[in-house]
Amino acid sequence: QVQLVESGGGSVQRGGSLRLSCVASGFAAESIGWFRQAPGKDREGVSCINSRSDDRYYTDSAKGRFTISRDDAKNTVYLQMNNLKPEDTGVYYCAAPSVEVGILSGPVLCYCSRVGCLNADYWGQGIQVTVSS
Repeated sequence: QVQLVESGGGSVQRGGSLRLSCVASGFAAESIGWFRQAPGKDREGVSCINSRSDDRYYTDSAKGRFTISRDDAKNTVYLQMNNLKPEDTGVYYCAAPSVEVGILSGPVLCYCSRVGCLNADYWGQGIQVTVSS
């Protein structure tokens, strides 16, 4: 059974840090990423990784502050978030393409539009991150 389980969210003040973790089970998550949905906004791809090429994508607002990494032995992906800002507030989701789709590059997996983030098929339940000013 395919499952993605996020942990590590919470509430921090501006400038604080959080580390999100996502454990994948039931498949080898070679392409996997983090998405977020802020209140009243469309879901966006924050950071995605392709483990074969070590291709890492970051949305502009995350560059220099967030770092995505993975532990293949644990089938786990992490998102280290530093210097958090109130605009980082939202529900963070871990997501991956289906095994039928296979591997996608970071930018492709993380691509989202108003109709959704359609290149990700498996989704975690989401975890809240709140950054106060």
